[in-house]
Amino acid sequence: MKQPVIKEFGRVKNGQEAKLYILENETGASVCVTDFGAALVSLKVPDKNGSLTDVVLGYDDAAGYEAGTASFGAPVGRSANRIGGASVEINGVLYELEKNDNDNNLHSGTNYYNKRFWKMKEICGGKVIFSLHSPDGDQGYPGSLDMEVTYELTEDNEVRMSYHAVPDADTVINMTNHSYFNLNGHDSGDILGHAVTMDADYFTRANAQSIPTGEYVDVTGTPMDFRNGRVLGAEIDADYEATKLGCGYDHNWVLKNEGKFVKVAEAAGDKSGIVMEVSTDLPGVQIYTANFLDREPGKGGVSYPRRAAVCFETQYFPDAVHHANFKSPIVKAGQAYDTQTSYRFLVKK
Repeated sequence: MKQPVIKEFGRVKNGQEAKLYILENETGASVCVTDFGAALVSLKVPDKNGSLTDVVLGYDDAAGYEAGTASFGAPVGRSANRIGGASVEINGVLYELEKNDNDNNLHSGTNYYNKRFWKMKEICGGKVIFSLHSPDGDQGYPGSLDMEVTYELTEDNEVRMSYHAVPDADTVINMTNHSYFNLNGHDSGDILGHAVTMDADYFTRANAQSIPTGEYVDVTGTPMDFRNGRVLGAEIDADYEATKLGCGYDHNWVLKNEGKFVKVAEAAGDKSGIVMEVSTDLPGVQIYTANFLDREPGKGGVSYPRRAAVCFETQYFPDAVHHANFKSPIVKAGQAYDTQTSYRFLVKK
């Protein structure tokens, strides 16, 4: 592993300067992350021709991340995805959250983790660790904690993302990474030709506001069946409730990993030959096909169109706090929250 490099990454509105931390392995693959939002800025891996290709959408500097609304590369917390009614009851106490998605709470409201500076706690070899203090009452949640996010690049082109926190009161914790992947290159247009495979027999049905009903729906015979591989564009606009309500794919799939860290999904770029394997110990993954991007200004002067990327947001199920049949994202006081997700890159020629 090569020595990490630290560069300036511009200033945000209050004048504070951000840093960019660059990890590179011996194959030339690299990961760039910033202390502003602890966001993943770029991820370069070899394509079928051996050329390094940046496979994540992003911005050129910290100001871009401050202004951006798409959560590119963001570690989302304290609770990712949606909580219906923007409230949660813990130990008989009702906590009101911000209503920033109709009458619901999305990604913990607009006081986002990814709009704050994180402390760079450690950097060595292929690993960088960021820490963020989240006080009691932050975003409406009880309990204080120090959230740690670790990015690690291995020599076999795997990017591992680990999360650790110990709250001092019972609270909700459901972290994810919101990277937008285009395996043909971040500047290559849409991802409708990408093929996705996923080991999931069910997805969680959701209403028109993307709040789960509590039902598990069998994927058999539907556009949601990725068990044997499916090109994203094949039925993304099918006359089917889920794809119609989500304006494409934007749902949570029920994984079969039983809390073990295993491979759960795979995506393949149709032009680059780059294949990405997704592994996690979490019970669900939200596949989102960037249905609401609209010429978002990005890196290198690129304008990202609708469906320019696909996200694999590993997670506890959306609105799990209101469904007894969903695994609970509530972490007890003094209990360690530890979870890991990885993206491993290979080439199929």
